[in-house]
Amino acid sequence: MDRQSRHIGLKWKIGGIYTGVMLILAILVIAAIYQVTKNTLREQLDRHALAIATNLTDAAAAHMVGKNLLALHSLASKYTLHDGVAYTFIQDNRGEILAQTLGSFPAELGQGLPSAGQRQVHRRELSLNGRTVREIGLPVLEGQLGSVYMGFWDDAVEKEIQTALLRIVGIIALIPVVGALLSFLVAHWIVRPIVDLTEIADKVTMGDLDASVSGECAKSHDEIGELARSLERMRASLKAAMLRLNRETP
Repeated sequence: MDRQSRHIGLKWKIGGIYTGVMLILAILVIAAIYQVTKNTLREQLDRHALAIATNLTDAAAAHMVGKNLLALHSLASKYTLHDGVAYTFIQDNRGEILAQTLGSFPAELGQGLPSAGQRQVHRRELSLNGRTVREIGLPVLEGQLGSVYMGFWDDAVEKEIQTALLRIVGIIALIPVVGALLSFLVAHWIVRPIVDLTEIADKVTMGDLDASVSGECAKSHDEIGELARSLERMRASLKAAMLRLNRETP
């Protein structure tokens, strides 16, 4: 019973070491993939937001030339229907708000805006109704007509990123589980020859000198094979000694 317990313990030790190493590697891989994938998804969503804002800028240009405020309001409301869009507002080259989707325009949105006639893409992060908003502003005709601004809810973007990451991490997390099963199968395969040799040694110790070592153990060229051949030589020597002793005994 004690010996069997030691055999089981050896299997668990080998399997546990393999599983532990694989688990550590899996955690490191998951952490790296999580960070890289999160950054990649963030960049893709930022490009998607830029594409939406660019489309709005192109669509608003003609209406801004014609000062068609009704069409600008309708256009701004239409683009607010995109997932994750918090608001949209359009500003002319003098800084006047031509259209916006927030009802009463919050004063904090007007603070920190670039000067009228900006020619560069403007990004900023602010708080609206207790929620973080990432805003992007694009010039219309290089700022000659004004600018278009769109705000995107940061928590909506994060939720989309987390949903995608959970799917990826969930798939990768299966690797340690499969690895653990394979580890214990490998441990059983490694320990099996040692168990067989131990059983033969027990038989020899109990006086069964015909329990010879055979099979793959004896043919192996590794340490297990050396142990098997040593055990076989010991058994053969004991058997020969017992035969001589029996012949010499009257």
